[in-house]
Amino acid sequence: MNHKKKVLISGASIAGPTLGFWLAKYGFEVTIVERSKALRLGGQNLDVRGAGRAIVRMMGIEKQILAANTGEIGLQFVNRNNEVKAEFPSEGSNSFTSEAEILRGDLVSILYDCTKNDVKYVFGKYITAINQDPDKVEVTFSNDEIEEFDLMIAADGVRSTTRKLIFGEEPESKFMGLYNAWYTIPKIESDTQWARWYTAPKSRVMLLRPDNHGTVRASFSFLSDDKSYLNQSDSEQKKIIQAKLRGAGWEEERLMKEIEDNKDVYFDGISQIHAPRWFDGRAGMIGDAAYCPTPLTGMGTTLAMVGAYLLAGELSRHDQYEDAFLAYEKRMRPFVEKVQKLPPGVPWLAHPKSKFGVSVVNTVAAILASKPIKAISKIFTHKEKDVTKDDIELPEYL
Repeated sequence: MNHKKKVLISGASIAGPTLGFWLAKYGFEVTIVERSKALRLGGQNLDVRGAGRAIVRMMGIEKQILAANTGEIGLQFVNRNNEVKAEFPSEGSNSFTSEAEILRGDLVSILYDCTKNDVKYVFGKYITAINQDPDKVEVTFSNDEIEEFDLMIAADGVRSTTRKLIFGEEPESKFMGLYNAWYTIPKIESDTQWARWYTAPKSRVMLLRPDNHGTVRASFSFLSDDKSYLNQSDSEQKKIIQAKLRGAGWEEERLMKEIEDNKDVYFDGISQIHAPRWFDGRAGMIGDAAYCPTPLTGMGTTLAMVGAYLLAGELSRHDQYEDAFLAYEKRMRPFVEKVQKLPPGVPWLAHPKSKFGVSVVNTVAAILASKPIKAISKIFTHKEKDVTKDDIELPEYL
């Protein structure tokens, strides 16, 4: 390496800072640019599992992540009268709740704290143009400043604007026919440390999860093929959510009331990103920007961290960036394709249209939560803390 290579990363969420951590460790000069004026600390539960767990262990932040656990003790399936129909404790082998269950904002803070001294962060700015030549990437920012870098990586999420500057319309955003609204609401007396899942007729699901900040993280999802909802204003989207909630039962009134003045509502159509290539010259993308698997897989955080670790490692191992990108894609793409393959019937089976369908979901959950099934599943499964690979090799690059 003749000079200290300069790398620009767009996005200060999870993939970006993780990439920055490893690149800085390998001697690169790293800048992370973030559109928001400060860290975006909102968001719902994430779990760091498998290969992702192995990576945070190598980063030295596993203890902080476990200490920031949401306190969730498991998942309960409830009916409209809040009666428990099935229960999956967090210590169970088929648990919905991860040992490393953490709020997105808490994970972002931990990643920022462990990188801020080695990585340059620039907030309140974003990329508006990218021009490449054989020797550099010239980047124009929103304040009209122009700067040169050796490499540029987009890590700014499923709706990445930087991705479009690099690849245009080439990557496919595959809509799953599912919408989800996430927001934080005040905790009330009936809330416990259990996550509660309620399935309502007309393909609707509510999920309330405790957090470690004295509030509750609410999620409401529904099936719809209408893509126009994404083009509505925030106020119109809130009206859509309320209209879909109407008549659902259970905590319907509470969720409708809380959404009116809530400024922390995130509403989106659930989509996967499929891209035939992740790199173009000296520019590329990782994380949700490149291969979002959707929250349905529970693997988005792991993919983001694995991708960041492997890309930094391959760049440290190869003198030519083209060779590094090829080696990275050879390792990463089979893993991404496996994760993006959803089980048959997802998300439709979990969002039944009829009351009979709702009773089937609760009955199946009760069977899976029963003692005989739990005993059988323990024979064939390993505790999450013992799993480190998730079917992908993590080379030691140092």
